[in-house]
Amino acid sequence: MEKWTPKHEAPEPLEGPVVATITGGTVIWFVLFLVQLPFYGWYADHGHTWWLWACLAGGGLGLIGVWYVRARDAAIKREAARAAGTAGEAAPGAGH
Repeated sequence: MEKWTPKHEAPEPLEGPVVATITGGTVIWFVLFLVQLPFYGWYADHGHTWWLWACLAGGGLGLIGVWYVRARDAAIKREAARAAGTAGEAAPGAGH
């Protein structure tokens, strides 16, 4: 089993514009759904209606993702503000 044991620690996760990325992906899913909607008859005739529903599901799941990453981002900012507030109070001579 030693062969599969990692030799180094995993790097820290990258933080970026997560809300913008998820929002952009969600918009793309909804646009793909709307672009394909006029061709519903063709998709139905060829047994490919799942393409439309997959795009709609991607958009719906994207909305959940947008809600989640916005809440996560707000929680990270609240925690950073709380940590900065307690660190400022604990420093000797701070604010005098």
